[in-house]
Amino acid sequence: MADTINGLKRTNMCGELTEADIGKSVTLMGWCHKNRDLGGLTFITLRDRTGEIQLVAGPDSAEAVREAAVKVRSEFVLAVQGEVALRSAPNPKMKTGTIEVNLTELRIVSESQTPPFYIDEDCEANEQLRLKYRYLDLRRPDMQRNMILRHRIAKSARDYFDEKGFLEIETPMLGKSTPEGARDYLVPSRVKQGSFFALPQSPQLYKQLLMLAGYDRYMQIAKCFRDEDLRADRQPEFTQIDLEMSFVDCDDVMDVTEGFIVKVFKDTLGIDIPTPIRRITWQEAQERYGSDKPDLRFGLELQDISDWAKTIDFVVFKGALEAGGFVKAVVVPGGASFSRKEIDALGEVAKLYKAKGMAWVVPSAEPRGSFLKFLQPDDISALAAKVGASADDLICIVADNFKTVSGSLGQVRIAAAEKLGLIKKGDFKLCWVTEFPMFEWSDEEGRFMAMHHPFTCPMYEDIDRLESDQGSVRSRAYDIVLNGCELGGGSIRIHDRELQMRIFKLLGFTEESAQEQFGFLLDAFRYGVPPHGGLAIGLDRMVMLLGEMNSIRDCIAFPKVQNSSDLMTEAPAPVADKQLDELAISIREIVDNSGEE
Repeated sequence: MADTINGLKRTNMCGELTEADIGKSVTLMGWCHKNRDLGGLTFITLRDRTGEIQLVAGPDSAEAVREAAVKVRSEFVLAVQGEVALRSAPNPKMKTGTIEVNLTELRIVSESQTPPFYIDEDCEANEQLRLKYRYLDLRRPDMQRNMILRHRIAKSARDYFDEKGFLEIETPMLGKSTPEGARDYLVPSRVKQGSFFALPQSPQLYKQLLMLAGYDRYMQIAKCFRDEDLRADRQPEFTQIDLEMSFVDCDDVMDVTEGFIVKVFKDTLGIDIPTPIRRITWQEAQERYGSDKPDLRFGLELQDISDWAKTIDFVVFKGALEAGGFVKAVVVPGGASFSRKEIDALGEVAKLYKAKGMAWVVPSAEPRGSFLKFLQPDDISALAAKVGASADDLICIVADNFKTVSGSLGQVRIAAAEKLGLIKKGDFKLCWVTEFPMFEWSDEEGRFMAMHHPFTCPMYEDIDRLESDQGSVRSRAYDIVLNGCELGGGSIRIHDRELQMRIFKLLGFTEESAQEQFGFLLDAFRYGVPPHGGLAIGLDRMVMLLGEMNSIRDCIAFPKVQNSSDLMTEAPAPVADKQLDELAISIREIVDNSGEE
């Protein structure tokens, strides 16, 4: 290849040329996107990661250039030289659509087979095919923009936190397995056979130790690993913008994070984010939006109608209220025009999120509803007045315990907003959610679990209730939410060894098991620990949200699919028996409950 392009050195990138370069001799290198042979006149669209430019081999070009031009096919790699000229027929769809390059030299550096899908914007090939040939998928301009956006966000992070006095410090990839909520990826040790390292789910314990070590402000763009079921915004290996600070409270961490958010939006999208970013307690978020990651791009807030429901002789309402639950409603503007099928679809959303069903009313002159026989005209008008509904609106109602009502009706809220087209492209709404519960009840475990992680500090005013009323204790935790997605989260950490042991005990750890799992941290806490707190922002998720992508896989160069496999490299894959023998590992078949292998 060196001989093929010998003497040619690239002077410009394709997408950077402008009319100011007319008359200039340039050398370009890239891939052929299109080739049109018009008989004696050949047009080639050359592409690199900055964009495209039209090349022309015509009657005035050397014979060798014309002969080479007609041989060029899609995705051939080319090195060309020529003069920039004004284009006689401009193409407004191209960034360089007013200019072209008249070729004086053309060299085919590398030929290409016909690719399995067209290398273009918004490729219609199915995702599995694109992931199998990911190196081709990554050539597409929209994918390259995604990778460039990721780079710019990472650079913005490093620049900002460096300016704020943070030190970038790497933490180990091979560590100890500790319970953090998801399954660990384990790495067997060849030297200590039968023992395993764990890949980090987060740098949590290490960054706390860095605060104890006196580094004051730490940041890292850290790789993390969790062996959990995947979805559109989750990967088994992901990247965090991780930070920790000493001698701080919640406001300090949130303020420095807001500054970063403002910088990222300005640097990458040219958008000014107003500050301070709105703060909502967890309780308020659940009550008004039915979610701890509320989407603020639209209204449709949940409204408590329990007082009204008490006056209605309807067994569903009465049963929920007598059990200490709630009756809440969401008003869907213009929903009176929905068909019964469309309303039932909203009801199915509620059921999907654990509601037993969804009642509904259209308070028009001739009202419609799922429980009209239990209502008098005055009941309907009183309900409409309470929730501010007009005759053209649909009122959706769920009755159950607080968690079920909030979760199911919150999802109905989102489904209705999507149906009404209330979510607009380019609209970004941020908020902080604060004062999360310290613990959440797990039916599966039959006990309270840590809502975040066991190192989160409780609200000082709630500490006295730790043993007596565990479910009411709030934490000094905070999440930053963007457009209904958790962008990142963190907390003030426990820095008192005695309090940390109380939390461990409440979470089911004995003193011995806590020492076994977290002994290095508990031992370190004997040597002077500063108050500290931090936060981690999901870099992948941030890129996905700012780029308004449909999947987190679109902003990771080489992602995994639903079963955590890599379609391109076919990982994970079996290894040689010799490697297993060195690790003293044997493989056995897992038998399912039916007795079949």
